[in-house]
Amino acid sequence: MRDIRAAVADMYARGETFALATVIDTYHSAPREAGAAMAVGPGGEVAGSVSGGCVEGAVYELAQEVVATGEAARATYGVSDDDAFAVGLTCGGTLHVLVEPVDPAHHPHLGGVLADIEAHRPVAVATVAGGPGRVGARRVIRPDRAEGDLGGSRLEAAVDDDARGMLAQGSTGILRYGADGQRRGDELEVFVQSFAPSPRMLVFGAIDFAAAVAEIGAYLGYRVTVCDARPVFATAKRFPRADEVVVKWPHVFLGEIEAQIDERTAVCVLTHDPKFDVPVLEVALRTPAGYIGAMGSRRTHEDRLARLREAGIEEHKLARVRSPIGLDLGARTPEETAVSIAAELIQTRWGGSGRPLSATTGRIHTEPLAAAGVRDDEAVPAARSS
Repeated sequence: MRDIRAAVADMYARGETFALATVIDTYHSAPREAGAAMAVGPGGEVAGSVSGGCVEGAVYELAQEVVATGEAARATYGVSDDDAFAVGLTCGGTLHVLVEPVDPAHHPHLGGVLADIEAHRPVAVATVAGGPGRVGARRVIRPDRAEGDLGGSRLEAAVDDDARGMLAQGSTGILRYGADGQRRGDELEVFVQSFAPSPRMLVFGAIDFAAAVAEIGAYLGYRVTVCDARPVFATAKRFPRADEVVVKWPHVFLGEIEAQIDERTAVCVLTHDPKFDVPVLEVALRTPAGYIGAMGSRRTHEDRLARLREAGIEEHKLARVRSPIGLDLGARTPEETAVSIAAELIQTRWGGSGRPLSATTGRIHTEPLAAAGVRDDEAVPAARSS
């Protein structure tokens, strides 16, 4: 819902009853992951997508029924269904979709959820999606409090605890319990959608390449910060898609926010000047950042590594630095280089090979490396641009 929150907020503010369709579970090569959402307004207007076009028509019809009846509904679309080709899901996967009526009466806490998402505050929404419970019953969980009725205090206590764990990890998915919230049961399904704060992208070096990287970082959903010590270059006008532009020495700024950096953070060092690079990389390598990339030629990187060794950085930490930054796409322009860096970020997150899909076999979508317990420094190095 994060990507359609403006449309959702507008309909909600007008007090209109609209339908919100959310992918709650997937199997095999489903086109979109759990959490993908589509809103259908009372006048038939649509925002968002649950499948990239495969089953939107069928979901649209169900959404109109939900608006008319005021009752939530659940549907499954997949190749095992007799009407699979009729609805268009020909990719070989299965989608489970929950469609709910939404307005201030049905979802009195949605305004607060939307405000939390906008302010980058962590919040999760738990919804009964199947089983003996009341389908559509909803609870909003924050790190310090929860509100809403799922139908029983035992169930709510279990969901609150589990949802906070999912929120800390930024994960979304189905939880299963017994009818009264027993953890050993599985007949009652609760869908938990986590809205963790957007991951951060820290871009050091206010150069033309940085503008392109900030642009694509924002497009991928990162909260982008551009930092440079030179005020003539580090201006909001030059980086309109950045959430903030900071005029400080990179290592000083990174040291100030070191405690805020987590495994989802991407650090892109684009200065390729040792007086900037080495100090900021020293700090970056102390953090759990999931991606640390540095621009420069192979010769520049060898010199950089030598300076970092002289500063006492161990070899296993140096191996975390991806340099030359990006995948080997033959990129030349700032925009092409930004695509190369974005490709490596995606490859790092999901564990793809970086090879053309036409040259691979097996499943297209894989589990993220983080889910498999693989750290960035344990991943197989990908091809680098020269």
